Parts: sequence; structure tokens; C-alpha cells
Amino acid sequence: RGLADMAVAAWTYILECADGSYYIGWTNDLPRRLAAHNAGKGARYTRGRGPVQPVYWEEFAQYREAQRREWQLKQLSRKEKESLVGCFAAARRGQEGVWPWEEHSGKTSAPE
Repeated sequence: RGLADMAVAAWTYILECADGSYYIGWTNDLPRRLAAHNAGKGARYTRGRGPVQPVYWEEFAQYREAQRREWQLKQLSRKEKESLVGCFAAARRGQEGVWPWEEHSGKTSAPE
């Protein structure tokens, strides 16, 4: 069964910080986590590097899969991360402004 057929239990994501660096993490609530990063209450790394913007994400049925993928992504070189983000952006072209949680809920606004 495909990702669209399963309940999303967790996300692995890459954020681009205002300084151009990447932050990789996982969460079970992507809108809440993104809001926390941008409020300076997320990971220590993203504090002072905001605002952050999600540039890559994957959905998982189990949080352990998301944790495993987070570890894999953290092993990539900067160049490999840039390539992954670039391919992801190209695949999503035409879907700008649509956040992953909106794809499932029909919502059309970003988290506040």
C-alpha cells in the first residue's frame, strides 16, 4: 500500500535555516514542530538561525522508520543533501505553498 493509503505517524524533514545551513529532524507533528523551530523553541541548532523553511520531508507510518531515515540523512555530505533537496523541489514544482499536512487534510494555510 502506498503512502497516500496509510496514516502518517511521523515525518523526517530537512529545514533550511536563514544562514543557508540545513537542519534534519523527525517529528510526529510537523506543523507544530516547524512553528516551534521558528519561535526559537525547537532544536538548539535552529535557535538564532531562523526563520527556517522546510525544503524536504518524508512521511512514515511508524516513528522508528522516521528516526532511521533521519539518521541516514544526517550521514549525507552537504553536496548530497543539496542534491536531495533539489530533486525534491523539482518533483514538487507546481505544488508550491502546499504543505505536506495539507495534502492529507485539505487545509490551505501554513502554521502560525
